[in-house]
Amino acid sequence: MPHQYIVFNKPFQVLSQFSPEAGKRVLADFFPDLPKAVYPVGRLDFDSEGLLLLTDDKALTNYLLNPMFAHPRTYWVQVDGAITPEACRELEAGVVIAVDGKPYRTRPAKAVLLDPPPDVLERNPPVRFRKSIPTSWLALTLTEGKNRQVRKMTAAVGFPTLRLLRHSVGGVTIAGIPPGGFNQCGTDIKDLLMRKSG
Repeated sequence: MPHQYIVFNKPFQVLSQFSPEAGKRVLADFFPDLPKAVYPVGRLDFDSEGLLLLTDDKALTNYLLNPMFAHPRTYWVQVDGAITPEACRELEAGVVIAVDGKPYRTRPAKAVLLDPPPDVLERNPPVRFRKSIPTSWLALTLTEGKNRQVRKMTAAVGFPTLRLLRHSVGGVTIAGIPPGGFNQCGTDIKDLLMRKSG
């Protein structure tokens, strides 16, 4: 039987799990009939949005979760304040964040100001608006995935994250998939996911 590959655009405030938890929305609310062997690859935090891959392909899952096979994942990040070129250079060089209570220097990354901002649907509930303080968007591409890493990185350079969407993993993106929507893909997705750039 062929493997299943699903690219899901996880909405805000949805847990990356199937089992119910304290009245929060979970993956079973969107996929009530999936075989039990189909699981999310990794996770997106409850307050993060965007690309979440679900599959029963264990070899692909192991590849994507093994730090040895560093692969790019790009996040669109709305931050508090007008982010500076200096802050972007700091993010690219690596910043010190706390991981498991210990200092950790992040790997080199790519940080690009998105101007104009990306064309994304307004979040529900929306990001809080403060008239006196601007916000800005950047695309941050990492090859590692520590717990809440993006949020810790932008905070470390003085621009706290307001909204976080994972836009792509390898060559796979959520372009054209609305929040809560998904694409069922064929085996060709494996080549896209294993792309080292894109």
